[in-house]
This record gives sequence, structure tokens and C-alpha cells, in this order.
Amino acid sequence: MKVLAFCGSLRRLSMNAALLRASARLAPADMTIELFDGLGALPLFNPDLEAAMPSAVGRMHRAIEASDALLIASPEYAHGVTGVLKNALDWLVSFEGFVHKPVAIFNASPRSLHADAALRETLVTMSARLLSECCLDLPLRGSGLDEEQIFSTHAPAIRDALRRLALGVRNE
Repeated sequence: MKVLAFCGSLRRLSMNAALLRASARLAPADMTIELFDGLGALPLFNPDLEAAMPSAVGRMHRAIEASDALLIASPEYAHGVTGVLKNALDWLVSFEGFVHKPVAIFNASPRSLHADAALRETLVTMSARLLSECCLDLPLRGSGLDEEQIFSTHAPAIRDALRRLALGVRNE
């Protein structure tokens, strides 16, 4: 099973990116998690550009088509979804390969209620198959944990969420 991961932060030391990298290391043997590195290269969404699809958007579309599920981790900015993640989602609104795609959300800050709710609403509106039972909230914000510490401290919760993701995808 191939899972494509989106991080809503472009920061080099992003806690959400560290969570996704730790998750990739904790994935079940039959699952690979690839962190998509192209969100920052996407042009600002403009429906006029869809006819001559920008190469960065085409790359994202191909990666999504090749995946069995998506895993999203994103911080909250000003009570909302980050601009980089919202821009990526906007490029997926009319993309058939995204419709009914299984999606799980890993939230590195359970206090990020507004962005989490907005992200869930956006995904459902876009006809993604949000697997709520696979979503995970971890209290990482302000913890100072790095990827290795996330890996060792939160391995059981991450493994369990990924196991549920695999079951959710298989049971579609």
C-alpha cells in the first residue's frame, strides 16, 4: 500500500514534517509513506491555468493517482489551514483522481481545532473519503521533540493509526 503524505508547513524544522517522517519509519511492512516535497513549487491556484496544467501540478496529480491513500499533517495559522496546503487542495478540486481518495489527518497540536475542522470540511466537500477513525491528535506543539523523539515516544499511537489506515483502505 502506498500512502502519499502532505505537510502543510514548508519550514525546514516543521514538527508536522517530523511527524510524517517518523510515521514513514513506523509504517507497517506492507505500507510505504512518501512525503510529497512539491507543495512549495505549486503556483498559486488559477483556474485559467488548468487547461495547460503547470508541471508542478501535474507532478502532484500523478503522485496522488499512484497512491492508495493520503496522509495530511499541517499546523494551524490564524485559525485556519495553511496557505500552502489550501493552495494544493484548490488544485485538486476538479481533479478526478482525488475523488473518493482515502485521507487521514495527523494533527501535531490538538489545540489546532479551527484548522482541523476547516481541513475536514474542505476534504469532505471535495469528495475525499475522510477516514476519521484513522486520524491522530498528538500533543507535539511546544514539546521540543525532534523526529527521533517523536518516533520513540509516540510509536504505539502512530502505529495504531497507520494500522487503522491500512484497514480502512483495504475495506473500501
